[in-house]
Amino acid sequence: MRRITRKTRGFTLVEVITASAILCGAVMIVGTVGTQALSGTRLNRLHEMAASLADRQLAVIDYVGIDSVLESGELEGDSEDLGYPFHWQVETEYQDIDALYLVTVTVSWMDGSRARSISVDTMFDGTTLPADSGAQTQ
Repeated sequence: MRRITRKTRGFTLVEVITASAILCGAVMIVGTVGTQALSGTRLNRLHEMAASLADRQLAVIDYVGIDSVLESGELEGDSEDLGYPFHWQVETEYQDIDALYLVTVTVSWMDGSRARSISVDTMFDGTTLPADSGAQTQ
C-alpha cells in the first residue's frame, strides 16, 4: 500500500482572505482614531485661541478701566491676530452694588458650517455709578 503524503507549502486562499480582512479592519480603526484625534486637537487649539482673545480683552478693560470702556462704547470687534477669524463682544451689566459691573466677553467663530463660541464672566469695580441707576451728581 502506498501512502500519499502532501507537503503543504504556504497558505490556503481562505487563510489569506481572512488575514487580509483582519488587517484591513485594523488599519481602518487606526485611521479613524487618528483622524478623530487630529480633529479634537484642532478644535482644542481654536478654543485655546478664543480663550486667549477673551483674556486679552479683559486685560485691556482692566488696564483702561471699566468706566473708560463704557464711555468709548467700543464693545465688539473682529480679530485675525491669531491667524483665525474671531468675533468678540463685551457686555456689561451694572450690579446695583456701589460701582460693580458684571462683564461678559463672548468670542465666536465659524468652524466649517458650525458656529462656535465661548463666554467669560468677571466683575469689575468702576469709579462712577451709571447715569440710569438714579444716582445724583452734585
